[in-house]
Formats: sequence, C-alpha cells, structure tokens
Amino acid sequence: ASSRVYTCAETIAQNEIDAFLSAAPYSPQLSQIPAALVTGTSSVPIVTPTIAGGGVATAVTLSPTGAVRSRITTRWTELAAAGLAALLGFGLAAIPRADAADSVSPAQKSAIEQIIHDYILQHPELLIQALQSAEDKAKATAEERVRATLVEKRDELLTDPTSPVAGNPKGDVTIVEFFDYRCPYCKQVEPSLEALLGEDRQLRLVYKEFPVLGPESVTASKAALAARKQGKYDAFHRAMMTIKGQINDTAVYKTAESVGVDVDRLKRDMAAPEIARALKANTELADALDIRGTPGFIVGNEIVPGAIDLASLKQLIATARKK
Repeated sequence: ASSRVYTCAETIAQNEIDAFLSAAPYSPQLSQIPAALVTGTSSVPIVTPTIAGGGVATAVTLSPTGAVRSRITTRWTELAAAGLAALLGFGLAAIPRADAADSVSPAQKSAIEQIIHDYILQHPELLIQALQSAEDKAKATAEERVRATLVEKRDELLTDPTSPVAGNPKGDVTIVEFFDYRCPYCKQVEPSLEALLGEDRQLRLVYKEFPVLGPESVTASKAALAARKQGKYDAFHRAMMTIKGQINDTAVYKTAESVGVDVDRLKRDMAAPEIARALKANTELADALDIRGTPGFIVGNEIVPGAIDLASLKQLIATARKK
C-alpha cells in the first residue's frame, strides 16, 4: 500500500507523478533497465521504488511529460549511477590500479566486463538492492543534514519576532507551521490546530507565512503580516482559513475589511521592506529544512511534511514534552 505525503506545492506536477506511479506494471528485460534509467524516453520501461519503504521495486512505463519527467528521470539516473557504481565496485576491485593499468590488456578488460555483465544477468536482484542501498544512503545523509540544520536554526524557528505567535507565548512545547492561505490541506488541518490551542494551555504555535502557490498567495501573506500592525493578525488569519474556493487579491482585501482592518493602511504597510524580508527569510528557512510544500510542521525535533491529524499532533506534542 502506498504511504503518501500530501502538500500543496506543485499540485499539477503531483497529479502527473501520481499517474506515473499508478501505471500498470510492466516487466522489461533486464538488459533494457540501464538504458531506461539513463534515457527517460517516453514509453521506455523504468525501474521505480514503492512509495512506502521496503517492498520490491516495480517497472512501469514512463508517461509524465516535461519538467515532471525530467525531474523523475534525473533523480533515478543519479540513484542508478550510485547503485551501479557500488555494485560494479566488487568486480572492478579485481582490476589493477591506474599505475598498473599497462599490465591489463584490452582482452582482459573485456573479459572482466563480460563477467560482471553475466553476473548481473544471473542475479538481477543485486541491481534492485544496489539502487535501494543508494536511496537509503541518500535519505540518511539528507536526514542528518536536516537534523543539524534544525539545531542551527532553532532561534529563527522559535523566537523570530517577525513571526506571529498563537497560544501561550511561554508554552513548554512549540509547534511551527509553514503554510499558504491557498493550500486546501492547510485549511484541512486548521480545525485541529484550533482545537489543540483550546485544550492545551501550555502549547505555543508559531506561524511561518510560506506563500508557495503563486502571486495571490504572496498578497495574502503580505496582508496577514501587515494586518498584524493593526493588531488584527489572528482575526485575519482565522477568516482567511475559512474562505471556500479561489482566493484572489479582491478576496484578500474584502476579508481584511470584514475583520475591521483599515484596508488603505494595510496596502501601504504591505509594501514595507520588512515584510518582504520576513517572507524571504521564511522561504530560505523552509528550504534549509527541506520543507518543499505546505503545510509543513515542526514539533520538538520532528519535521512533519504534509497534513497531519489531531491524534498524531497530540502524540508529537507528548513526545516533545517528555524531552
């Protein structure tokens, strides 16, 4: 069964990827696999992993187009190269070093390459294992880097004065949320956050405006931070999170007016350099933490991409409170 993380970034691309990953299984001949991994040509079989960790990788027909196909193909080309290098390393170890290369004749080199080729054909599972090993290593390296960044950037996450705070300002556990007002998954999780703030009086919530879904999202985030100057951030935020349908500039200003914001002043304040700097800082922080879409949460030492249910949030808070 697939285990997917839902975010709002690159919605159209995600749909193409979903279609790609749900394509009918196809069993290519083993000799086709390296070429497919390298070329990424449409209708050429390509090895892909299961979404959830583990399981046997499957081969499907490559169908996405444009940037999506390029992104998938590039990633798997990198993994294939790393995996094949690890796999072939066992055989290549038998080849003398460069300083003794003169002792290896073309015939000997060809024979060694044939041995490796034949061995892979006889043991195709090694190719899958090598690819999985490369993926696991890349994932572990990325996670280690993010953990280090989480420690390094903790002050920016928790105490940045440009980031609005809800709940108990002196709470013992802080949730940091990266969100976009046009993100349906952010709106989906909003009632859970409101419920938590009502139940847990020791909880602190830091809002990181992270407008990734276009110019209208940027307008909404700038308006929210500008509304804060009038003491209306909380009211504006809650109202924006309840809007159904498409959000455009008109809807943003109408919502601001409905909660008592002086819209003329709001528009002037939105142009303030400090607001642009705050949004830029949030974007750079999200990038450093490998948060690519919305929503994204940080609870204690855990980074959670995508929407999360109330029970899971409570468990994360309880874990953070124990540390």
